[in-house]
Amino acid sequence: MAKIGMIGAGSWGTALTYELTQKGQEVSIWSIDPKEVGMINTEHEQKVKLPGTVLPESVHASTDLEEIIQNKDLLVLAVPSPFTRSTARSMKPFVRHGQLIVSVAKGIEEDTLCTLSQIIKQEIPECQTAVLCGPTHAEEVGKGLPTAIVAGAKDEETAKYVQDVFMSPVFRVYTSPDTLGMEIGAALKNVVALAAGMADGLGYGDNTKAALITRGIAEISRLGTAAGGRAETFQGLTGIGDLIVTCASMHSRNRRAGILIGQGKTADEAMKEVKQVVEGVYSAKAAKQMAQKYGAETPIIDQVCAILFEGKPAREAVSDLMLRDKKMESHSQDWEK
Repeated sequence: MAKIGMIGAGSWGTALTYELTQKGQEVSIWSIDPKEVGMINTEHEQKVKLPGTVLPESVHASTDLEEIIQNKDLLVLAVPSPFTRSTARSMKPFVRHGQLIVSVAKGIEEDTLCTLSQIIKQEIPECQTAVLCGPTHAEEVGKGLPTAIVAGAKDEETAKYVQDVFMSPVFRVYTSPDTLGMEIGAALKNVVALAAGMADGLGYGDNTKAALITRGIAEISRLGTAAGGRAETFQGLTGIGDLIVTCASMHSRNRRAGILIGQGKTADEAMKEVKQVVEGVYSAKAAKQMAQKYGAETPIIDQVCAILFEGKPAREAVSDLMLRDKKMESHSQDWEK
């Protein structure tokens, strides 16, 4: 049995706590919000962000970071991506040398273009880092529905340890050494999911959704490999798998926000209505900056940014995507001569 400190009591941190305790791991949860802590300790449920998932009474919550971090085999950092750096900075005084921290949020920092595990390593250089991501809605993990995910780390031993801690009969964990590709895919798919939601909000159909998903993964792969990720990563669970589930499901806060924007709301109005952090909005500017840095063509990301930050009408953005210069679908194929 592993002793685990879950840093973050939102929907994903709560769902992972449920998954871990179902296989007998000992989990304590930190939240900055005393109301969340009281709710979990007295009602054993995150009634606001993941209602219906009941945690064992053995799960203890606290606002005291030191209490949750001390004497743990593993720390899981599950706060929304915009708060990763500030939370890691607060954790640093209590983290022992060599402590393993698993990043499970998704995003890229706008100012630095750092992935979340890179941010953790910058703020807590003495720790080890790993990444856990894939096509995983908290609402389904919290119900014990079969799910597959990927544990990434720079060394095989660490990745296999994370795999062993999390893997269960309903939570299949693969391993990967390409943490950079995993994190880029996880962040960029949220931007494409915003576009998919906008198309839904505009009343477009399955043809449009299929085009966005297919060209979206091409775009993610193009930028991700230019930034140093491995091409095969973007064809796996943390690439096309994560993109499909985020573009297609109403569990996706990015898709839901996109629907509202497609219906005419601003990004701020959409985020307020979704009532959770819409990480694709925060990652969109970073994605565009990455594309400029690495010289990658990203028409979908460019149009999403124009809608979010320049006031461009979503319908006009779709028209501009459709009327781009004529191209081959794949430049790796040759014509017969």
